[in-house]
Amino acid sequence: MGRSVFGRVVSCLLLLLPFPASLFATDSETAMLYTNGIAWVNGSGVPRATSAIFSGDLLQTRFDTVANINSAGSSITVHRDSLVQFEGSSLKIEHGGLTVSTSKGIAATAGDVKVAPASDAWTEFNVTDVDGTVRIVARKGDLTISDGRETSTLAQGQETTREESSDQSANSKDKKNKKRATGAAPAAGGGILNSPVAVGIGTGAVLGVTAWVLIKNDNPASPSNPN
Repeated sequence: MGRSVFGRVVSCLLLLLPFPASLFATDSETAMLYTNGIAWVNGSGVPRATSAIFSGDLLQTRFDTVANINSAGSSITVHRDSLVQFEGSSLKIEHGGLTVSTSKGIAATAGDVKVAPASDAWTEFNVTDVDGTVRIVARKGDLTISDGRETSTLAQGQETTREESSDQSANSKDKKNKKRATGAAPAAGGGILNSPVAVGIGTGAVLGVTAWVLIKNDNPASPSNPN
């Protein structure tokens, strides 16, 4: 009886061996990354043309490199000279652009702008973010666009642009700051002497000196130390 059970266990293990581990990796937070040149993941060079990419990983392509992220039901092309964070069911564009082809509702965000398929049907779209302006093209299927102020629908075959930030004044200020030369970090607002820590330390010091003076004054003068 024992030998029969052992044989069944061995048979099951042998059946599992021919299947690649990737078939069991059904986690939507993991995908396969393919590159045709030099690219970086989290600041480190991609060791080979094909590797895994996980949710939270930051992918950067060089000016002459295109990368592809493939998962079940979706294919994403990261354009040249782009910086994109892979987040499983969505991608965050820091700079550059990407092309999304999906039947799984993969979305793309750039600043406050979020672009997602309007339905579960196969959808293809482009999103690029350069100098604070987001350009969106609906190649196949309709898109839903939310920019922090309103949500609208972009029909198949149409394109539009949005500002990266819904706060126009803040966005304008950020652009100006980016143009400034790098210099010393600005001083904290109000100065260091106005900070809560500095006020607390100063107050403690004053109380300590006051208590010391009172204690010294309470000690009676002695003949050996009349003062």
